[in-house]
Amino acid sequence: MSVLVIKPGLLTSVQDGGRAGYAGLGVGRAGAMDWPAWRLANALVGNAGDEAALEFTLLGPTLRFEQNAVIALTGADIDAHVDHHRIPTWTCCALPAGSVLRLGGMRHGCRGYLAVRGGWATPVVLGSRSTDLHARIGPFDGRSLQANDQLAIGASDACAWLRPADATHVLPWGLDPQPWLDYHNGPLALMRGHHFDALDAASQHAVFNTTYTISKDSNRTASRLDHASLSLQQPLELISEATLPGTLQLPPSGQPILLQSEAPVTGGYPRIGQLAAVDLARLAQRRPGDTVCFRETTLDESLQRLAQRQERLQRLLRHIAQRQSEE
Repeated sequence: MSVLVIKPGLLTSVQDGGRAGYAGLGVGRAGAMDWPAWRLANALVGNAGDEAALEFTLLGPTLRFEQNAVIALTGADIDAHVDHHRIPTWTCCALPAGSVLRLGGMRHGCRGYLAVRGGWATPVVLGSRSTDLHARIGPFDGRSLQANDQLAIGASDACAWLRPADATHVLPWGLDPQPWLDYHNGPLALMRGHHFDALDAASQHAVFNTTYTISKDSNRTASRLDHASLSLQQPLELISEATLPGTLQLPPSGQPILLQSEAPVTGGYPRIGQLAAVDLARLAQRRPGDTVCFRETTLDESLQRLAQRQERLQRLLRHIAQRQSEE
């Protein structure tokens, strides 16, 4: 045993980059919902990049570390304490054996990430350690963490730039979360979907001129958007077709749903839009009660923005590695 779950938080699960390549068999990707935050947490502890981290929602877990560990917290703005002493997020901390990490509520955002040097050594299922809560695939039989669960930490090389000691030690530098968190809940970029033209004129206008509210019924599968109902010009009879994270569907209720990381690989509802992939992380940090509005975009613009973010992320990853080599 390396880490004992004392309190699981509201929804805490093991996630990595996702289970790619199995959509043809009906298996979705799952994985971290805020991909940059997950990737940066791994970088801060010196992991290669694809190790599993813990993703927690709205209220974080309480964990007891039975061995020395090096950790990093990214994502939502959260209260974090080790043995009643507050520790910062978006940096790297060394914890001595016996430390109790308490993660509280989030002041802003919806999801946070806890990476540990060496990653969480859970079983690999179909090439990934990610938990698909909807399909019940992954660690702990595909469920979220519960009290008294035990997590093992993977093997890693000695950390020359931050050695665990008898007391908690925090690296003297960290990252600015501002570029990676959408503090102003700005508009999300949406492309017209295959069935957008099937909406009536008023609903087509409303898609890009309405402020929606994230429903309390939202989860890792989809965010439900509350507002006045959208309507089709006439009923459609559709066969199931491919869907992706970010697909905006219109169920019979008229309240659109925006698919998330655990999106099914097919769906039969009209697909009225597709969120730009670069904005999926921003959507992941919207909590129930937060607002969502859309601006229209194109595939070319969406690809360009995604490439720009990836370039910015790669520069930051190289900078982190350089700073660690200088310690």
